[in-house]
Amino acid sequence: MTKDITEIARASYEAYVAKDRAAIEALIAEDFRFTSPLDNRIDRATYFARCWPNSETVESFEFIHLLPYADKVFVTYEGRNTDGHRFRNTEILVVRDGQITDAEVYFGWSIPHDARPGGFIDSTQA
Repeated sequence: MTKDITEIARASYEAYVAKDRAAIEALIAEDFRFTSPLDNRIDRATYFARCWPNSETVESFEFIHLLPYADKVFVTYEGRNTDGHRFRNTEILVVRDGQITDAEVYFGWSIPHDARPGGFIDSTQA
């Protein structure tokens, strides 16, 4: 029996927490592409060189949303780094044939939020 796409998505985050490179490599397709505000469809090798080292500082993920739709999983999580810094991001993962082929990352914010409740940060003064 094959894993459903939400199990595959969850396992990819668990690999970061466990610092298990072999586990994440098994989940990432050879033709994988990764996009974020800092990366534009980088390939698998570049992803591992650029992004995998971040696993060293990842302590945990708490899933806020983990929703499958067709071949995609929409994931919103709160992450915690080993230095205690907390953050929230949303990602869209495409899963085909039991592997992640695409990841789009949308950076969220730090927790606690830099703006006060009901307020905002004036980006024109930043």
